[in-house]
Amino acid sequence: MFSYRHAFHAGNHADVLKHAILVQTLDYFNRKDSPYWVIDTHAGAGLYALDGDWAGQSGEVTEGLDRLLGAPQPPALVERYLRAIQDFNPDGVANVYPGSPCLALHAMRPDDRLRLFELHPTEGQVLEDTLRQRMHASRRQVAVAREDGFAGLKRLLPPPPRRGLILIDPSYENKQDYRHVLQAVKDGLQRFAQGCFVIWYPLVQRIQAHELVRSLERLPVDWLNASLTVCKPSADGLGMHGSGMFIVNPPWTLEAELRAALPWLQTTLAQDDQARFSLLTRAAGTRPDKDAAAIAQTRKPDESGRHERPPAGRAPRQKRSPSRR
Repeated sequence: MFSYRHAFHAGNHADVLKHAILVQTLDYFNRKDSPYWVIDTHAGAGLYALDGDWAGQSGEVTEGLDRLLGAPQPPALVERYLRAIQDFNPDGVANVYPGSPCLALHAMRPDDRLRLFELHPTEGQVLEDTLRQRMHASRRQVAVAREDGFAGLKRLLPPPPRRGLILIDPSYENKQDYRHVLQAVKDGLQRFAQGCFVIWYPLVQRIQAHELVRSLERLPVDWLNASLTVCKPSADGLGMHGSGMFIVNPPWTLEAELRAALPWLQTTLAQDDQARFSLLTRAAGTRPDKDAAAIAQTRKPDESGRHERPPAGRAPRQKRSPSRR
C-alpha cells in the first residue's frame, strides 16, 4: 500500500529481531565459497534517518535499537547485529538505520547477488539512489525492480547458483498480504526446494496473522519459528505487540544462537511484564506438533502468572553509541 512508510518504524523491536536474524543467517551463507543470491520482496528505502521527520515523529526506535545500545553482555547474535549498525554510523552515534537491502549488501561478497523489489514509486527511487550513491553498488550485483515482489519472485527462482535467501516481509497493512505470503512460500518451494525462505510476520490481534503461522507450520519442510512479544496486546485490539521470524530451511546453527539471544532480547526489549518469547523448530518428516516442538521461555512467573523482573528502562537515544560498552 502506497501509504506505508517503513521510516516510521525503523529500528523498532521488530527490526531488531528481523535484522539480527538476517545478518546472522548471511554470515552462515558466507562460510561457503560458492556464491548465493538474496531476494527481498519488499525492500523499502534502504536507509533511514533516525533523527529525521518520520522516525523522529514515531519514536519507535526508543523501544527497539536504543534499548540494545550499551546494554550489558549482549549475546553473539545481537553483538553481530550491533556491529553492522555501527558500520553505518562511523561517527559513533546511531542516527542512521540500515534496512534489509543495505544490511544484506554489507554482508555479501563481490560474487553474490542482491535482487530487490519495491513497488512504492518514491521508496523505490530512494532505494535506487541509496544503493548507487551511498553503497556504490554495481548494477551487475544489485538490481531493483519497481514491481510487486510477490509476482516478481516467481521469475527469479531458482537462482542460478542454487544457493539463496528469500526475505518476505510485507507491511501486512493489506489483509491479503497474509494469503500472498503463504502462496509465495508454497510456490517458491516448488521452484527452489533448498532455498532459505525468511518470513517476517507481526504479532497482532488479527485472525489472519494466526492462520498464517499455523499454515506455515504445516509445511512439510525443515523450519524454525522465533517470536518475541514485548508487551501486552492493547485493549482496543490495535497495534503490534511483537513479531516473529519463520525460517524455512534454516541454518543448522541458528536454533542454538537464538536460544542464547532470545532471553536477553526479551529482558532488554520488554515494555511490561507480559513480554515473552517462543522458539519452535521442526525437521521435515516429523509431525508439526507444538507439544513436541522446542519451546523456550524466560522469566520465572509468580502465582499470578506475571513475571518478576521489571522491563528495561528507556534512555535518551542521542547519547547512545552503536559500539558495545
